[in-house]
Amino acid sequence: MKYEYWFSGIRNIPDRTKIKLKEKAGTAEAIYYIEETALRKMQLLKEQEIWKLLEAKKKEELDRNYEAMRQKGISVIPWGEKEYPGRLKEIYDPPYALYVKGKLPDNTARAAAIVGARSCTPYGEKYALEYGKKLAECGIQVISGLARGVDGIGQRGALLGGGKTFAVLGSGVDVCYPKNHMGLYLDILEQEGGILSELPPGTPPLPQHFPRRNRIISALSDIVLVMEARERSGSLITADLALEQGKDVYALPGPVNSSLSQGCNRLIFQGAGILLSPENLLDEMGIAYSGECEKSDKNEKMLESPEFMVYSCVGLYPKSVGQLTEETKLRPEEVLKLLVSLELQGYIREISKNYYIKVK
Repeated sequence: MKYEYWFSGIRNIPDRTKIKLKEKAGTAEAIYYIEETALRKMQLLKEQEIWKLLEAKKKEELDRNYEAMRQKGISVIPWGEKEYPGRLKEIYDPPYALYVKGKLPDNTARAAAIVGARSCTPYGEKYALEYGKKLAECGIQVISGLARGVDGIGQRGALLGGGKTFAVLGSGVDVCYPKNHMGLYLDILEQEGGILSELPPGTPPLPQHFPRRNRIISALSDIVLVMEARERSGSLITADLALEQGKDVYALPGPVNSSLSQGCNRLIFQGAGILLSPENLLDEMGIAYSGECEKSDKNEKMLESPEFMVYSCVGLYPKSVGQLTEETKLRPEEVLKLLVSLELQGYIREISKNYYIKVK
């Protein structure tokens, strides 16, 4: 597999060209050892691409770099391997390979993408969490991009629902972006989900990477749910790609005077499905919702008043002790004591020093 690692990491050769070259040569190892004359006779590569491939052969430390990747718990799944996701094979421009930390989505199980605005409103946050949680409770895998806002909240909801979620990054799988989602990143892995990318390990999160990764998010999903989106947003790119791939797109309706609902309302006007409730969506998918998640907030009722005050101020995004002190108007030492109590009971989690998130 080290030769696949080498071949998949060569930049500036299109994925479709790589796939054709591998199909003709047979294996990545054969490509590694092919002579320049034979390579030219194939007539698959442009002159600059031939030069790139030959230059890549000259790079030393292949064995060491491949082993370093494996030591990080990262695997590479190239085109042609049985583990390569079947859903990706169906799109026009599949990635040549996926780098994976954790697991790949189950190709036989249903999957839904939850995407939307990074700067979402409490309205978008509420429904991203609710849809993620209830879909997961019904065994539906949740696919998203680990981004701030709707993406991360939808994935957190899936974890709260006891399900599996998979994050497709616009960076290498060993580069958590945004950094303050490291807690979510680790929780996804702990709950047997996965972190995926077509980009080699170590690749930084550059702006041009994100529009392309969106095609993978939509391809790995059966349906795409857009929670909140401006009229020009990356979420609408994902929705367009999903439609091109023959997937159903649903949008959460919102106030006509909200800029964060304009994209969703436009999608609905153009024929997208309307997200009325998770139960309604599940019914459309032919799944009977059992109602197991309707716990009437028993957790909250079990908390004492001061604990509940602090608990209610902790959200899905990290908050510092200082922020919680300001919001609750309690003394800092009292807030710290209550945070320790809540963490011991499993309601919240400290993801970095003095920063907390809600986990149930």
